[in-house]
Amino acid sequence: MDKILSRISTAAGALAAGAFTVNSCIYNVDGGERAVLFDTLRGGILPDVRDEGTHFIIPVVQRPIIIDVRTKPREIPSVTGTKDLQMVNIKLRVLWRPVIEKLPQLYRELGTDFDERVLPSIGNEVLKSVVAQYNAEELLSKRAEVSARIKQELIKRGAHFHLTLDDVAITHLTFGHEFMKAIEQKQVAFQEAERQQYVVLKAEQERIASVTRAEGEAEAATIITKAMEKTGNAIVEVRRIDAAKEIAKKLANGRNITYLPGGGSGGAGSPGLLLNIDK
Repeated sequence: MDKILSRISTAAGALAAGAFTVNSCIYNVDGGERAVLFDTLRGGILPDVRDEGTHFIIPVVQRPIIIDVRTKPREIPSVTGTKDLQMVNIKLRVLWRPVIEKLPQLYRELGTDFDERVLPSIGNEVLKSVVAQYNAEELLSKRAEVSARIKQELIKRGAHFHLTLDDVAITHLTFGHEFMKAIEQKQVAFQEAERQQYVVLKAEQERIASVTRAEGEAEAATIITKAMEKTGNAIVEVRRIDAAKEIAKKLANGRNITYLPGGGSGGAGSPGLLLNIDK
């Protein structure tokens, strides 16, 4: 019985040792990751990159370093000066990833935290150099151009450190309090100038309308004068009849208008009256 237990214990130990040996000889590289190998016998980091999957290593002699190669965002803040000496607070959003073929060299030179070592420094360097070429107002009016130049320079600088920048965009852009106050005053002055221009145009249109109306009235008076010279008082009578018709129409539509016929006979009496009776 003791022999059986001894054999079982020996077998279990052998299996455990075998499992430990197998686990020590293999490693996994997950999706979105790559691995580089550190080999103590061959002088450090090996030049080839391991892809996703399961790989073999020599225990103790080799050690895998897993590196994330997925695209990641990074925000780079900076306070810098413009061409006209205005201070601007600017932030960039950068989408970056390492160049897979250069991972051994990247790890050898910068380690695994290469984004912390590289992106803030080159981001501030490019921001200061590009922003210094524009006035404060140009940063607002030419924002797309400024963003494109920053992206171009950052991509160029990132390539020196084996980093690929997929996108670069300005997400935040503010100026000092004094400059913002000056912009507000300028905007107010511009709006006031626009309002004054509108007032001038309105006055000009009213003047033109007055002149046109006066010319029309003068022409109408001339026509009436010529007509009276030809027909005497006939045109005045026509106008009086038209006015009487208009007045009679308005009074006839009134709700409290009462007509009182005049006295006398044969048309010799007084004319009738129209009375407005309020209830």
